[in-house]
Amino acid sequence: MTFRRRLTLLAVTIAAAPLVVGGCTADRDTASGKKHAAPPEITVTPGDKAREVPVSAEVGTVVKGGRVTGVRLTDDKGKQIAAEAREDGSGWVPSKPLQPKRTYTAEVTATGDSGATATRTTTFTTMAKSTKPQITSTLYFVGNRTYGTAMPVTVAFDPGIPKEARADVQRRLFVKTNPPQPGAWSWLEDGTQVYYRAPDFWRPGTTISVRAGLEGLPIGKDRVGDAERTATSKIGKQVALEIDNATKQMTVLRDGKQVRRIPVSLGKPSTPTSSGKMVIMEKHERTTFDTRGEPDGGYVVDVDDAQRLTWGGEFIHSAPWSEGDQGSTNVSHGCTNVAATAADWLMGVTQVGDLVTVKGTEVQLGAGNGWTAWNVSWDEFVRGSALPVPPGLRPAPVAPAHPGAVAGGSPAPAPSVSGR
Repeated sequence: MTFRRRLTLLAVTIAAAPLVVGGCTADRDTASGKKHAAPPEITVTPGDKAREVPVSAEVGTVVKGGRVTGVRLTDDKGKQIAAEAREDGSGWVPSKPLQPKRTYTAEVTATGDSGATATRTTTFTTMAKSTKPQITSTLYFVGNRTYGTAMPVTVAFDPGIPKEARADVQRRLFVKTNPPQPGAWSWLEDGTQVYYRAPDFWRPGTTISVRAGLEGLPIGKDRVGDAERTATSKIGKQVALEIDNATKQMTVLRDGKQVRRIPVSLGKPSTPTSSGKMVIMEKHERTTFDTRGEPDGGYVVDVDDAQRLTWGGEFIHSAPWSEGDQGSTNVSHGCTNVAATAADWLMGVTQVGDLVTVKGTEVQLGAGNGWTAWNVSWDEFVRGSALPVPPGLRPAPVAPAHPGAVAGGSPAPAPSVSGR
């Protein structure tokens, strides 16, 4: 199968000399003889007077004997730079990449366990715009859409991110959900894609905001990240498709309840359909399948109501030419053929992000052939994270009878389309 991926960019955390400062206090009040409360000790990065700092820099903070209660970051014109604290309190991340060859001042205030406060300041200068080759990144999550409940946040990279750099890149990938539904990232073995999902399917009505803050992020000694990418979208109704090769039927489920059964014709033995858990990736009212140059291809055909499931060219689509075989015989080149009226109806029910489960065919879905985040167990999924995953982050004990996925808008179609 021919994989079609778009790829992204990677980053490496920047080490800057830390500024470690403790408060200056007297041990005793000269008048009363009472001990003063010791202020907290603050470590700040980048270090004071640091130069050649990447534009992806964060304000790192470590406090002994207290906690950070305020960070103010300003540029060399006195303008305040918006920043947000990391959940673990390890630093403050500017909302946008810093500008090249500019000087910034970070003022960090901490409050000690005894109530005493301390403020430390560091000033640093960013480097010129990098001339190193960029790693291309693609965020497969578009803003202002409605996606299905199985929609993974997918970032693709070209070339793939090496293992030793994945933790630094992953720290620059941010996902927020409202209401909160925490999840985890998981990398493909070759580093060309990373997926984010929760242990269970997204709850309908959830708002998901994504930021891939990779612009200017150093990637080893040779490359840098390419761009800052953000998107916010919502999760819609719950829809799932279950396709059984034994019966040659597709069951359509909405909120776990069957709403329709549709006869199908799957891939013939020489070009079988993949079995596994897939996600609808694109929807086309009309498109052209061009398989010239592929091992099992060589044809060009226009099709209606096509919904992509894999990079390798497996779609659900209208196939009036095989309606006599649907429900009984597999005759396709790997796609799921349905009647024209059924395909048109499905286009109005499904949206990008719906879960599609196929079972009973001759081959299994390959990792990364599409958005395959749900094709593994949760335990296997989290093993692909480059950073520790909270041990309490687990699927719900009792899964729904028919876990499904729901609908949404479609990312921009791939430059070319092949069908099977």
